[in-house]
Amino acid sequence: MKNITLIFSIFIAIQISSQQKIAVWEKGTMPNSKGIKLGIVEEKEGRITQIQEAELFAFLPAKEERKKMAIIIIPGGGYKHLTYDLGGYSYAKWLNTLGISAFVLNYRLPTSPDLKQREIGPLQDIQAAIKLIRKNAEQYGISADQIGVLGTSAGGHLAAMVSNIQIDYTELKGDWTGVSQIPNFAILVSPVIDLGEFAHKGSRNNLLGENASLEKIKEYSMQHRVTEKTPNTILFHAQNDPAVPVINSILYYEAMIKNKVKGAMFIFPEGEHNIGISNKTELTDNWKKIGEDWLGDMIAK
Repeated sequence: MKNITLIFSIFIAIQISSQQKIAVWEKGTMPNSKGIKLGIVEEKEGRITQIQEAELFAFLPAKEERKKMAIIIIPGGGYKHLTYDLGGYSYAKWLNTLGISAFVLNYRLPTSPDLKQREIGPLQDIQAAIKLIRKNAEQYGISADQIGVLGTSAGGHLAAMVSNIQIDYTELKGDWTGVSQIPNFAILVSPVIDLGEFAHKGSRNNLLGENASLEKIKEYSMQHRVTEKTPNTILFHAQNDPAVPVINSILYYEAMIKNKVKGAMFIFPEGEHNIGISNKTELTDNWKKIGEDWLGDMIAK
């Protein structure tokens, strides 16, 4: 029995360690950098507070089970840290059970001392990540026009940014210029949307600085950036969320309706700021089934 347990443990360790790590930026192409050499800082297991360059971690289902859809997961953490495990890997493993390829993005945080312009650093990384996966779609056995984003909390804000900001900030040249940086769809879970009256203040201060102007706050409040070009989006939020008020999702969905953007919104009475793979109530846990059905409908179209 001990030998069987040991073999099983080794197998699991190999499975975990064999997830492919992908550099988002080719050498010499990363913009918005002062050239400062930084190490990875992890404040505690599952939370990174500093990275040198953006990285993607690929979670790919078996080829026989793999659908053409792929989702880039954007972890939250208030733009102060990256909850890459609970807010990244756990979602990726769930998506794999649906046959969907998942890529967890660890992006440069706006608090990084290496950034020249703090508020566009994370956006540059997710834009480049989408371009990278889209350009290499055939290699991953996926479709270039079925690439979405899933963002939680502040990661939801970044997912909304890349869904709505049409300017390509990657500065990539050559054949990269013809590759779109806009996702085909978005899933926003307990997202930070408003950076004004209903802001999660930590996210706002970390992204824009503590003395941001009213103009800058409005510019980065994503309900003001929704247009008819915004991709199909589904939102999930808990009414009793004490960190990011539920009005954030409501404001975004109202903007979607005004601009005739297809999508849906589900607000659960319970869940606080912890809607995830494991939820305290059976009702809140339904978000995964709803999300699965919505993604299935997206694939069918």
